[in-house]
Amino acid sequence: MKKNAPPKSEGTDSSKSAPFDGYVVCVGASAGGLDALEKFFKACPTDLGAAFVVVQHLSPDHKSMMSNLLARHTEMPVTMVEDDMAMDANHVYLIPPGAIMHVTRGHLHLTPKNPRGLTLPIDIFFSSLADVYDRHAVGIILSGTGTDGTRGAVAINAAGGFLMAQEPESAKFDGMPRSVIATGLVDAILPAEEIPARLLAHIRNIPYKEPEVEPPRLVPRANMTAEEVLAALLHLLHQVGGIDFSDYKPTTVMRRIDRRMQVRHTPELYQYYDLLEHDRNEIVTLRREMLISVTSFFRDPETFSVLADTVIGPMVADRPPNEPIRVWIAGVATGEEAYTIGMLFIEAFERERRWPNLKIFATDVDQSCVETASVGQYPESAAAELSPERLERFFIKQGDRFVIKNELRQCIVFARHNLLADPPFTKMDLVVCRNTLIYFNSAAQEHALRSLQYAIREGGVLLLGSSESLSSVTEGLQTISAKHKLFRRVGAISLPFLERKGAALLTPPTLGKAPQLAKTRHGATESSIANLGVTALLSLYAPPAIVVNPQHEAIHLFGDVNAYLQTREGAASLEISRLLPEKLTPVAAALLYKATRDRCSIISDLIDVTLKSGEQRTIRLSAHPLRTDSDERLTLLCFEAAPNQAVATAAEPVDVDAETMARVAVLERELGATRESLQATIEELETSNEELQATNEELMASNEELQSSNEELQSVNEEMSTVNAEFQEKMLVLNRVNADLDSMARAAGVATIFLDADLHITRFSPDATQIFKLRESDAGRPLGDISHVLRYPSLIEDLRQTLATQRSVETEVVTLDDKKTYLVRILPYLIPSTTINGVVATFVDVTAFHDARRLQSILDALPEHVAVLDHSGCIILVNAAWRRFARANGDKDLKRSGPGVNYLDIFQPGVTKEDGYAEEAYRGLRGVLEGTLPIFSMEYPCHASAEERWFVMNVAPVMSQDIGVVVSHINISAWHRSRAA
Repeated sequence: MKKNAPPKSEGTDSSKSAPFDGYVVCVGASAGGLDALEKFFKACPTDLGAAFVVVQHLSPDHKSMMSNLLARHTEMPVTMVEDDMAMDANHVYLIPPGAIMHVTRGHLHLTPKNPRGLTLPIDIFFSSLADVYDRHAVGIILSGTGTDGTRGAVAINAAGGFLMAQEPESAKFDGMPRSVIATGLVDAILPAEEIPARLLAHIRNIPYKEPEVEPPRLVPRANMTAEEVLAALLHLLHQVGGIDFSDYKPTTVMRRIDRRMQVRHTPELYQYYDLLEHDRNEIVTLRREMLISVTSFFRDPETFSVLADTVIGPMVADRPPNEPIRVWIAGVATGEEAYTIGMLFIEAFERERRWPNLKIFATDVDQSCVETASVGQYPESAAAELSPERLERFFIKQGDRFVIKNELRQCIVFARHNLLADPPFTKMDLVVCRNTLIYFNSAAQEHALRSLQYAIREGGVLLLGSSESLSSVTEGLQTISAKHKLFRRVGAISLPFLERKGAALLTPPTLGKAPQLAKTRHGATESSIANLGVTALLSLYAPPAIVVNPQHEAIHLFGDVNAYLQTREGAASLEISRLLPEKLTPVAAALLYKATRDRCSIISDLIDVTLKSGEQRTIRLSAHPLRTDSDERLTLLCFEAAPNQAVATAAEPVDVDAETMARVAVLERELGATRESLQATIEELETSNEELQATNEELMASNEELQSSNEELQSVNEEMSTVNAEFQEKMLVLNRVNADLDSMARAAGVATIFLDADLHITRFSPDATQIFKLRESDAGRPLGDISHVLRYPSLIEDLRQTLATQRSVETEVVTLDDKKTYLVRILPYLIPSTTINGVVATFVDVTAFHDARRLQSILDALPEHVAVLDHSGCIILVNAAWRRFARANGDKDLKRSGPGVNYLDIFQPGVTKEDGYAEEAYRGLRGVLEGTLPIFSMEYPCHASAEERWFVMNVAPVMSQDIGVVVSHINISAWHRSRAA
């Protein structure tokens, strides 16, 4: 830190740098993930400014080589994580073997992995990342088996992060990518090498051009304000998705819309609205994003523990034998919470040794969530949220998924239900609504709380989420635990007035400015006054009535119809046949059928009915078809109290008995026959069931043991797949190194033999076969068993000496036929990080060197001046007499007549005084070099100042590729003087 840096604000630590606060990209992979990781990092830019964390399934018994393997494909530093390691941008961090990793702001933390239980490191880190980094969290799932990463991906999506998955077709193992894609939350599905480009577009918020996808037509709507665009967008979402999100908190709605705008690269709200109009899939995606379905088994364990001890246990203990227990769980998402409550009740039944009839009604506004929950199948990552005892007691392992057992599944009824628009359930002992109200605005929260409160029977219990409160709805509820949001109903509560949310669909909002509602002098709008007036008129003059759809389901209530409603035990339903007293049910069914068919008003005769309060009342039912703009046929069913005197009606009464008796007689006959057949079938099934039950118990015991073993084997298999992939990559590197060594040995032409500590052959070069009688199959044989062509009896002894002393040995030996000489070097070697040692022996052919040395000795013994020339005339070798003559004539360093000098240049005209002799010598030497003369000889003078000297020059060709001619100069001065005398 610079000394003149400004002081940090209060609450910061000036001794440490600010923690990393950018994007954190977690890449999860398992079996087959090494290839995908290499492709990903090879294509990934190194200046994104993000920190990369790689989480794999690694075996704790093997040292991971991942850091070395990935470092070959990226220039970013690759580091194996240590506990409390600080993160930095443009770095790659790897999870070490045998550890579970979490993240805090700017730091990575490690905890030991449980060696016995099933651990899901990707899910754990994803969830931790979502809690800390929110929208700066990026999760990427690559190749792997199982479902690790699926539940963590849900957490990242709920936090506003970004999710990507490898295209399953390009993955070696598609289990993990397909599992996370099945959640419907993944923002991009691409091959591993194309994911970095999409990641770059997300982090830098730049357009990403998807291949072969025509961009949506964007029409500017400059005349609309942001509020108007948002209203139109919510109306479009209401029309297509069927849910009115105007009751949700504006901040929640805009946060989810902003996230989709960032994903789809539409910076302006009106652009995103236009995209929604042309892309129906995006509407479905946005609807799913709005319905934040984040849940898990035993979420907030302390709350469920208090619920089991304080509410469920006493409820089971005090329940009369024939009275059922009814539970309503609103907003169950994918069902984990409903099954959690069911587990607590079944455990309480076993503790109290009582088994009352349990009915749990689990509802959610999202039909896809209801379907998922009703299937009761969860990925293996859910096992991390459950104890081994509960996992064994309530689940069956099927492949890579856990399936709810029938004992628990049969207690729960899943149904679609809109907490804000549909009527509530009734006479519930326990109502649970956790982490749902927090997304509603205050008015919607109050309305939903009143519905939940009405659903609870006297003495029943309401459980809310940790972040939810009763707000203004406090009457009629007694606090059991304020910390855990447990309340008990006391006193009577009337049915809340239900607005029909679907009415807004009939009149879409205008895209221009919405006209302001006129206000009275007292501040109330005309619409609110009209609603108050209509409500008062209905209560004073209109009979209680129910609006019924073609399926005979109640969809709207007018007036006080509570007196005519009687709920029945069993599955919750809004059908008229399940709501009305038995005496009114056939009459209402006949009226509704005839009114719907004939589209006319129908009135029944007077009916004496006993209400649930015990009061005797005489009423008549009437059915009136309603006209709507849609094709849906709705009918208004009215409950008209009988007047003191007969009243003439415009419609002709219908004899209901005549309409229904024939139908009832037919149904009774069919029912009698069905009962007889059913009784015979039951008796047969009881006998078979007893036999199957004994077999089933044995199979379940065996199955549970196999499930436990299978989980452990699957975990080990994934770890070994990762290790195997690393070894395969290392083998490729070793193969390349071996190929390089073999090529180098062949190019060097040096015979080499590698021996282990027992002097057994481990490998040898091709040239070694010219000395030792070796074949490929001789690897592993003792060298002493192999014959060779060397006169080297102490070879084995020298090898053993090198092994013992770790000192090298060097000597020259000849072959048995004395034709070749080899320089033998024996060197010790030790493999690093091991105790394995051995020796390597090299045999260098130095025969040519010895031949050249012998030739030089022979030439040096001659008194003549001898030089050896190549084919171009350059001197390559001279003898001692030549050197003495050159030094005596002033060429001490042989720069003018030594090796490397072209001898033809010496005889060119003008170089020497004796031009005639020089020209003759030049022509003769060149003729022999070119092959035009077989041999050349001449006599020439070479006088010194003290004496006269005569020499004879002889040039003879040599049949060799390297040597052209041999030139000799013989001193004949004495002979010349004697001849002259």
